[in-house]
Amino acid sequence: MASGVTVNDEVIRVFNDMKVRKSSSSDEVKKRKKAVLFCLSDDKKKIIVEEGKQILVGDIGETVDDPYACFVKLLPLNDCRYGLYDATYETKESKKEDLVFIFWAPEGAPLRSKMIYATSKDAIKKKFTGIKHEWQVNGLDELQDRATLAEKLGGSVVVTLEGKPL
Repeated sequence: MASGVTVNDEVIRVFNDMKVRKSSSSDEVKKRKKAVLFCLSDDKKKIIVEEGKQILVGDIGETVDDPYACFVKLLPLNDCRYGLYDATYETKESKKEDLVFIFWAPEGAPLRSKMIYATSKDAIKKKFTGIKHEWQVNGLDELQDRATLAEKLGGSVVVTLEGKPL
């Protein structure tokens, strides 16, 4: 069921910037988003980039020690959000980076919000072509343990996430 909600062009631009890993100068890499949240506009008609809810690659090691823990803290406890997280992880064979689309619908969110976000999810997913990993999360307990994300990324073959052993 579609909600009639549209996706703002800025959301698509942010996704494309995160998806394409072209060779860039170190300054450009630092400005690349590691994680970002998207929300509904005040009139509930558009999916927009949430102001101030992002982590830049250049923040890691400066103002952010653990990007995954920092991302978890960006999520509101009482409302829904969509998120993109650029996960860096290692398997026994190689280092990898994958974008993860996260649909955050916590237990404490209003029913109306859960319904609008759930019915609008396809609108944003259709714009995010090539996403390999999608994760619907309903509570902090699912999110705080990084092993749950590692499981989504590759199961038992993942040995580290964001440089931290599992």
